[in-house]
Order: sequence, then C-alpha cells, then structure tokens
Amino acid sequence: MNQTARLLKTASCIGALALAGMTGPAQAETLRDALVAVYNTNPTLEAARATQRATDEGVPIAQAPGLPGVDVTATHIEFLRKSANSFTAPDRNLGINAQLAVPIYSGGAIRNSVNAAEERVSAGQADLRGTESSVFSQTVAAYMDVLRTEALAELAANQVEVLEVTFQSTSDRFEIGDLTRTDVAQSQSRLAVAQGDLRTAYANLITARETYIRLVGRAPMGLEAPPPLPGLPERVEDAVVTALENNPDLIAAKERASAAGYDTDVAGAGRLPTVGVFANYDYSNFFGTLGGAVASTLVQTESTANAGVRVSIPIFQGGLPAARQRQAGARESAALEQVIAAERNVIAQTRSAYASWQASNEVIVSSKAAVDAAELSLEGVRAENSIGNRTIIDVLNAEQELLFARAQLVTARRNAYVAGFTLLAAMGKAEARDLNLDTGGPLYDPEVNYERVRGKFWDWDRDPEPAPNATRTVDIAPADALIGPTLNPDE
Repeated sequence: MNQTARLLKTASCIGALALAGMTGPAQAETLRDALVAVYNTNPTLEAARATQRATDEGVPIAQAPGLPGVDVTATHIEFLRKSANSFTAPDRNLGINAQLAVPIYSGGAIRNSVNAAEERVSAGQADLRGTESSVFSQTVAAYMDVLRTEALAELAANQVEVLEVTFQSTSDRFEIGDLTRTDVAQSQSRLAVAQGDLRTAYANLITARETYIRLVGRAPMGLEAPPPLPGLPERVEDAVVTALENNPDLIAAKERASAAGYDTDVAGAGRLPTVGVFANYDYSNFFGTLGGAVASTLVQTESTANAGVRVSIPIFQGGLPAARQRQAGARESAALEQVIAAERNVIAQTRSAYASWQASNEVIVSSKAAVDAAELSLEGVRAENSIGNRTIIDVLNAEQELLFARAQLVTARRNAYVAGFTLLAAMGKAEARDLNLDTGGPLYDPEVNYERVRGKFWDWDRDPEPAPNATRTVDIAPADALIGPTLNPDE
C-alpha cells in the first residue's frame, strides 16, 4: 500500500474514532464524569443554589410580622439645667421600658404574604431545575464540540498530508513532462488552502477546549464517545405533552402567577382593620435626686405596668390601598400572560429540538452514504488519472468532496446528540436525577434547606460565613491544539 492510500485509509476512520465509542486513553474522561464535575463545582449552579436559599428566607421573613415582638428600651438622662421654679426636679433618671406586642388580626396580609413567599420558593426550586438542565445542556454541547473539533482537526491534518503527497507527485510528474505547470499550481493552491484550514481547525479546537474548561473546571483529557441518550420520544406530540407537564420554566411561571395573586390580596388588606394585644412595663430610678431638699420623703424608684387591646381602623388613606391593589392586580395580569408566553416557548423549543434531532439523524445517514460514495469516487478518479483519463483538478475535487462529506458526518453526529439532549431539557428530563449521576453523595435537594429555615424565629440564628464552593480555573494551563504527536501546531 503506497503512502497516499495509507493516508486515505487513516482519514476515513477519523469520524468513527472520534464519535463511535472506541476505547480512549488511560486518562479518558466520559460525559458522565464531566456532568458530575459540573454538578459539584460549577459556579453558575452553585450561585443558583445560593440564590434559592435566599428565596427560602422569604417565608420566615413573611411570617415574622405575625409573631409576638418584644422590645426593651433603656434611657439614662442627666438634667443639666433645671427650671428655676422647680424645687423637686431630679438630677438624673434611668428609665427602662419593656413592650410586648402580639398581632391578632391583620386583614389577611400576613397569611397571604406567607402564601406568596411559599409560591416563590416553589418557583425558585423550578428555576434551579432549569438552571441545572441549562448548564448540563451547555456542558454536553461543549463536550461534543471538543470531540467534533478534534475530529475536524485530524481530518484537516490528514488532508494536508494527502495534498502534500499529491503536490509532490504532481511536481515529480511535471519534471518528467507528464503534467503541466497548471497542474502543479492547482495542487499547490489546494495545499495552501488546506494548511490555512488546518490553522483554523487548531484555533477552533483551542476555543472548544477553553469552553469546556470554563464549564467543567478542568481540561478535557481523552474524551470518550458519549452513551446513548435515555428517554427520547418517538413522536413530537409525546415530547410536547411531557414538556408541558415537567418543563421547569413553565412550572416557575405558574408558581409566580400564583404568588402574584396572593400579592393582590395582601395589597387589599391595607383597607381592613388590624387587631393586636400589648403589654408594657416601665421602671424609673432617680438615684436619690428626686425632690431636692425633701428627697428622703419621696420614693426614688417606681414601676408601672399595663396591658390592653389595640384596634386600628383605617378610615381614609388618600387612595393608597386601592392604588396598591390595582398595581398588584396589574402585576398579576402580567404574570398570567407570562405563563402563556412560557407555554408558547416550551412548545416551540420542544418542537424545534425534536425537528433538529430528527434532521441530524437523517443527515448522519445521508453523510455516511456520501462518505462511501466519495471514497469510491476518489479511488476511481485516482485510477483514471493514472492512465490519463482524468486531470489533477478532478483528483483535487474528489479529495475535497471526500473531506467535506467526512466533516459533515462528524458535525451531524455532534448536532444529533446535542439536539437530543436539548429535547430532553425542554421536556424537563435533563437533570442529575434523570441521568442517574453518581455525584459522590446525595443529590442537592433544595427542599432540605427550606424545611430547615421555614420555622426559624430566633434573631441570632445565623449560618456559617459564606465561602465559594466552585473551583477556579486560573491554575489550569491554557488549552492547546495538541491531539497526537504528529499534530503539534508548533512543529
């Protein structure tokens, strides 16, 4: 087998090597490994979890106005200048006041505020699901982009080698008068274009690897072909039904609309009476200075206590409660419209992802056929060129067609997988729980933190000081375009 044939045979296997599941190197990384790393260390996902914990605190914040409150105020006064007509005014006074207030009825404002906060917690949990599936979708795309650009870089490198052999062969045949200078120029032109394409392929590979580092937090090392995607539907109608039931963005929109309805009720409570009970205790100490010359005959300390019921009935507030309720109602209307908008988006995304997935699968089939035909065509053109029935430009065109077909096959495999995962994400089936990821511990459950904080009412109950959980990438070496020892762009 001559060198040209050997290079052609090597190039024909590249697409399959990159995406058909062959065994990788010793330090190979799977897509599952990458998703686990993202789940445990990605800053976008960690920030979304922290944001949800902040949303959880909205419930105890809303509950607090409905709980008893206790205030103690201490005041020490030095009377620096007294009235000339006052003979018993003290020189100093220590006053302590303790108040207990217990709300009884607030027109439903507190109850509805709590309900709204709980709905926002549910919406936030759905948002967290959406963030997780979005980050996973980006990771899958980045993973497949690395595999694709590696395969395309290998194709480009092999194309350069093939064209170098063609150029050398054309030059040799020109020397013996078998070909013309035009044939040599055509071969040289195609080689120069291929060399430029190779440099572009290297740059694209570096970009893909840097994107992978940004998402996963480590450099891609011998990525293996991904496993088949689970749970892809047979019909687009099935996909849409599942998406309308499980898509986290749609669920979040519905929960926010419910919260907006409670906000409207809270605003309407501003025109209703409020009822509460209270108790006060006051203590004063004049330190023996009350009464002046007759201080010994007066009591220098005193204490009083009282309790009662306070009823507040708003009569006129300048239209403030009505304006607030109208405002809240308008926001509720907007939230309801946003539910419809989210539903439309979910349907469109699901149908588009399904169409892209199906189309990419069809492109894979046609690209395989194109590769087989292009390989056969190139073999025939080369044979015919050797006996003078084909020109060099025919050979160069056949080589270009084969390269294009192989590149299209590699890209179609990438697109099919990414579209399939995007479809799962639109259906609400692209999270760690759906993919059965082994994260080294239990999956993050936002409900755990919510149950932890919802009943807390102690003022000094604090969490540990915040600290980042995500890993940094500053110490990771810059990505290169190195695939194998023969593909060093610096050589």
